[in-house]
Amino acid sequence: MVLGKFIRIVFTLIVSLVYPTSMFAMDRVDAAINSLQYQVQLVSLLKPSVRLTEYKRILAQGTRNEHLDVVDNIQTDLAQFWQSENIPVQGGGGTDDVYLNAFSVEPRSKDYLPVSNRIRYLLWIDQLHSWKGIVLNVWLEEGDNHSSLPEINRRLKLLGDLAVLDPENNVMTADVVNAIEGFQHRHGLKQDGIIGPETLRWLNLTPVKRAHLLADNFISKSRYLSTLGSRFLLVNIPAFEMVLVDQGEIKLESRVIVGKPYRQTPRLSSYISNMVLNPSWRVPRNLLRRDLLPKLRKDGAYIKEHNFDVYNSVGSTIVKTPEEWQELAKGKFPYRLEQKPGKGNTLGRYKFYFKNEYNVYLHDTYDKALFEESNRALSSGCIRVEKVESLANWLASNLVKDKQTWVDLQIHRDKTQWFAFDNALAVHLVYWTAWMDDGGLAQFRNDIYQQNSVVNLVSIKE
Repeated sequence: MVLGKFIRIVFTLIVSLVYPTSMFAMDRVDAAINSLQYQVQLVSLLKPSVRLTEYKRILAQGTRNEHLDVVDNIQTDLAQFWQSENIPVQGGGGTDDVYLNAFSVEPRSKDYLPVSNRIRYLLWIDQLHSWKGIVLNVWLEEGDNHSSLPEINRRLKLLGDLAVLDPENNVMTADVVNAIEGFQHRHGLKQDGIIGPETLRWLNLTPVKRAHLLADNFISKSRYLSTLGSRFLLVNIPAFEMVLVDQGEIKLESRVIVGKPYRQTPRLSSYISNMVLNPSWRVPRNLLRRDLLPKLRKDGAYIKEHNFDVYNSVGSTIVKTPEEWQELAKGKFPYRLEQKPGKGNTLGRYKFYFKNEYNVYLHDTYDKALFEESNRALSSGCIRVEKVESLANWLASNLVKDKQTWVDLQIHRDKTQWFAFDNALAVHLVYWTAWMDDGGLAQFRNDIYQQNSVVNLVSIKE
């Protein structure tokens, strides 16, 4: 926000020195019209109306007098829209300066200008270029020749992934492969340089649909971020990414694994109040039925080999032979399983607890290879953190009360210990599928749970 204002002030000073006063005033009116036009363009993607359509027509085609006749109404409507979405605006309007008034109703978000500019460009592409669906009955790899490649290359060029376009090229050259890999990276796909079904699906996504995704996610993200404090942990579920922020600075970023589509990680806000070193794992009843009993029916030794204790309803330990376990697993299994701490424990070495009705939490995992998957919707709802040791060490340094015990127990792998915090850490599980990154690139992710427009946030007080 501060940088944006500084740039505008510098621009204003330069123009005022170079141009006469009357020309400067006209330039400020033009800048005001542009600002309002871009805001109306974004808002109309989300809530189209006859009124907004008329605003767009006047701002794009009207005379100077027609512009000035409607600016007050447009500013009022925009201010009401941003307020209805709980998105803070720049403020400082109500002056005689038409540009400052227009700027005052722009969202107070560092993402606004990059998103607005990208939306404007995508809508420009949509007006000037056709985007019919490409159909392939083969996968295209480096060296392949195909009649669809000129159109694919054109799209890669328009979207900014291909530097130089050869409109007659029918071959998957090394440059095209590199462009595909960049395109795949921006869409959270496996970066293999091969045009398969998933890559083709994103190549077929029209520019106007991309603009809609950016607009919709900009609203969701800006609304949410405006409510956060200076210290928090945030997991973007469809991006499979976690970020830890303290005093506005990113302290840690990590890949994560989230819930499968039929065992979804929920969207919520809560507080991490403690963490567990060397946790045991009490198997939830639904996971026991769906995951473990089928394995036990195949191999009665599964319980011993995976370090499980078995308890009855009153908490007494139950011991049976592998053959007996295998037979019991075929019927109604009356026992509960708890996996001992250790190297093979499903939760790994660390568990981070936060209050929520879904019984999900963040934890370590013994299966590190899964972090290399592009689609990491692989868990039963909890969140597995790749850089879990870095997260645990940061929490130990900044929040754990008993730091000496933390240090003393690092050599142990089989002793469970809970560590309370001096202050709870806010944790937010969000669902954003499109955004502009810090490098100015548009990022898109698969809507893994088919809920892009669903808002169902659960907020829990500390």
